[in-house]
Parts: sequence; structure tokens; C-alpha cells
Amino acid sequence: MKNIAITKRIQEDLSPSSVLEDLLKGNKRFIDNNMQAVDNSALVSQTVSGQYPKAVVLSCIDSRVPVETVLDQAIGDIFVARVAGNFENTDILGSLEYSCKVAGSKLILVLGHESCGAVKAACDGVELGNITDMLSNILPAVKKSADEVDGELNSTNKAFVAKTVENNVKLTIERIKERSPILKEMEANGDIQIAGGVYLLSSGKVEML
Repeated sequence: MKNIAITKRIQEDLSPSSVLEDLLKGNKRFIDNNMQAVDNSALVSQTVSGQYPKAVVLSCIDSRVPVETVLDQAIGDIFVARVAGNFENTDILGSLEYSCKVAGSKLILVLGHESCGAVKAACDGVELGNITDMLSNILPAVKKSADEVDGELNSTNKAFVAKTVENNVKLTIERIKERSPILKEMEANGDIQIAGGVYLLSSGKVEML
């Protein structure tokens, strides 16, 4: 049973690669419907005075991808930053920097997902209120995919959508490193790892890119 929260000493002893492996093992438990039992009361009481999460996940807001659930993580285990289309902006970058530089997390996982509605909307050039501005963050991935996939360049083309989901994750990682000297240096020093994956709605599996 999971009844001991991550402490500062436990967090310091973790490596970025071990944290990623742990999250993927959690995803395997989720897929196998063999998730860990959790004593939430114990974790709540142990984390009142502080938190030492091992990772931060940048994910989409999609209700079908509850991050802690699909990675089988409990209270105090991970930070989660969510925005439609799982892209970075100034606020997200600040949140990632806080997670790693200040709070000691060892891994940044950018997690896209299959059949992402925000990606589909960007592929279709949707314009609607503030959504228009939001989708502009995904357009670089749309343009990149247009050169890599045959067929219709809209959301009716499943291959185009899937490639854009992947490219959006990859380009987000590139921009995180470009826009955050703090995180770039931490990764270069081996203090953190910045990784990307895609969650498959059809199977529940996280496939790493």
C-alpha cells in the first residue's frame, strides 16, 4: 500500500531516469487494472507541511486523460500543469521552473494524447474567441506535419492529426529548452530529464517519443 509520502531525502536520491521508469510502471499498472492501494488519509497528513514531487507533467485538459490516474500516482507524487493542447507559455514555463528548480522535481514529461481536440481544431484552422489565440501555439506543429503526411490537411485525416500530436509534443520540448535557460542548464547538468510521450485513448498506454 502507498502510505508514505515522498520526503526531501527520498526525492534527492531519485534520478531522472528512475522517475521516468516509475511513471511508466505506474501506467502499466493502470493498463493492467492492478493499481496500487493508497492510504489517502496518511498522505494528506504527511504532506501538510510540504511537498517533494518527483516529476511535473505538462498535459492537455482532456477529461479522458486524468494524469495521476493513468500514471497511478498519489498525493504528493507529481505536479501537473494542464492546458488544452499541452503547449508551453510564460505561465507554464514558470510552473515548470518552480517544479524543478525550487521544488526539486527530477523529470518534465510533456504528455500529448491521441485524438486531441485542441490539435484537431488547430488542424482545421478553427477561429473562436480566445480559442483562436490559444490554438496559435499548436500551429507550428500543424505546419510541420503538413510537410510529412499525405492526404487532406484537416482533422478528417487521422494520420495528419496523429503526426501533429507527436510534433506538438516534440516542438513544445524544444521551446521549453529554448525559452528556459534554467531548465536547459538543469538538463545539461543531469539534474532533470525532459521527455515526451503520447497517451493512447484506445489502450490507456503512454508511448514515449
